[in-house]
Amino acid sequence: MYSENDLAKIVFDLGLKIHRKLGPGLLESVYQECLFYELIQAGLKVEKEKGLPLIYENVQLEVGYRIDLLVENKLIIEIKSVDTLADIHLAQTLTYLKLSELKLGLLINFNTTQFKNGVKRIINGTL
Repeated sequence: MYSENDLAKIVFDLGLKIHRKLGPGLLESVYQECLFYELIQAGLKVEKEKGLPLIYENVQLEVGYRIDLLVENKLIIEIKSVDTLADIHLAQTLTYLKLSELKLGLLINFNTTQFKNGVKRIINGTL
């Protein structure tokens, strides 16, 4: 059984592998599919485009939130391919963490010259 930190390290290493092979500048969906493939090949349980309902006053609302990748039901991965990560990207990932009651998320922007500069660890501080 992997901890959130173990999973984050695996995701980082596989993301780096993808970035080295493909480089920046491709569509988000390309990086998502490649990372999904690599995580499956690593033997991990991964869900793609996982629906995330919102519970409001005991009513479950299907409002279209989708986690890009959910690894081992522990780690949220939100993938971007943008010039610069914005505060709204961080807020989106943090919202997913709060709604899912998970502890750790990785916001990964593949559109960087150095992969490590595009990876942000986001911790749910409400738990």
